[in-house]
Amino acid sequence: MFITPREYRTHNFYFSFHFIYALSGTLLNEFLFCIIICILSGIICSIFVHCFVQVLGGFDSSNYTTERKWATASDGTKIPISIVYKKNLVKLDGSDPLLLYGYGSYEICLDPGFNASRLSLIDRGFIFAIAHIRGGGEMGRQWYENGKLLKKKSTFTDFIACAEYLIEQKYCSKEKLCIEGRSAGGLLIGSVLNMRPDLFKAAVAGVPFVDVVTTMLDPTIPLTTSEWEEWGDPRKEEFYFYMKSYSPVDNVKAQKYPNILVTAGLNDPRVLYSEPAKFVAKLRDTKTDDNILLFKCELGAGHFSKSGRFEKLQEDAFTYAFVMKALNMIPALVSGEE
Repeated sequence: MFITPREYRTHNFYFSFHFIYALSGTLLNEFLFCIIICILSGIICSIFVHCFVQVLGGFDSSNYTTERKWATASDGTKIPISIVYKKNLVKLDGSDPLLLYGYGSYEICLDPGFNASRLSLIDRGFIFAIAHIRGGGEMGRQWYENGKLLKKKSTFTDFIACAEYLIEQKYCSKEKLCIEGRSAGGLLIGSVLNMRPDLFKAAVAGVPFVDVVTTMLDPTIPLTTSEWEEWGDPRKEEFYFYMKSYSPVDNVKAQKYPNILVTAGLNDPRVLYSEPAKFVAKLRDTKTDDNILLFKCELGAGHFSKSGRFEKLQEDAFTYAFVMKALNMIPALVSGEE
């Protein structure tokens, strides 16, 4: 659950409350708190306004299950993981495909909310998991502080710890583990690929912030100076070398990488398309494997993908098709190999 202020009036506060659950399309959406301020005490009267979102298509939440597990980071910190899967489709013996999502920046909470398009993946036997790593806000302010600036690497090692936990507990294996992240989450994906490419079968980096040092050294880019509070100012030696030690573009090595999909938006003002393009070019020039490496630049999109009724669904379908292709889950006749 999270709360956001909506409006302030003389004696009334309006808040928007969101109860988020991975297996339900029902949201208790709005509370109106009428606060009457008195000299000696305050009387709070609550009016509950219910807003129900119905899930169509014969969806039955009883066919699915959610779990909360805890991985142990390298420094002993417990990292929460949210998991959802369809009960009758998984074996939990290490043979199931799993998609692990992560972000871990800006104190943003990755609440495990319901996502209808994700059902198409889960209904094909996938386990979906979210790593609530440091740098996000799921566990409070200190959780965020311990994953930014000169502690940013905690974000990456936390994610690796979550991946290792899921493998150890037989939710998947290295040959069945796929990872995904967007924007700052794309930085996460790029960094862990350089650190532990052996751990994953496929990776999706959406509009990834991967050229950290170069971007943070250019104050003419609209968001650079305000981003120093999150990443640090590389004009200072301490921050420069720390950021360079994890910046994905600066740490591509001559090693084997898993199957990788990188996306960009030509009109993206936050992460210029040149960043992911540079990352892909360096991977192509350096990596030692023959795995899939795709660069998909949307010519009519910005940072938040294409707009339109069906465009986001098409993007999800492309991503899921890539993941399934990497896991050899698409029949040869469909994929054009026969």
